[in-house]
Amino acid sequence: MARLSTEDRRKFRVRNAVKSSGRLRLSVHRSLLHIYAQIIDDSKGQTLAAVSSKSLKLSGNKTEVAKKVGAAIAEAARAKGIAQVVFDRGSFKYHGRVKALADGAREGGLEF
Repeated sequence: MARLSTEDRRKFRVRNAVKSSGRLRLSVHRSLLHIYAQIIDDSKGQTLAAVSSKSLKLSGNKTEVAKKVGAAIAEAARAKGIAQVVFDRGSFKYHGRVKALADGAREGGLEF
């Protein structure tokens, strides 16, 4: 049996804690150029809202773009009547662009 990488162990640990909370999940994915955020209802298996730096056609400093994406996902959530979520950072460390997205979402009115 092969050992899991540090990244995989972190991903499974975070995902298990998040799914056991029972709240809607704000999932974040970060690539080299873009950052993606979506609100997922795990009980129904549906994506309720999704925003990315690619769909918003944002450019510039990656950290500032991530903060704008966080504000945009918070606005999309408020439009659907969502106020509370749990933050799912996946295998990414809570640092840099992921933290900036979370800060933007909090400033936009999401509670987690």
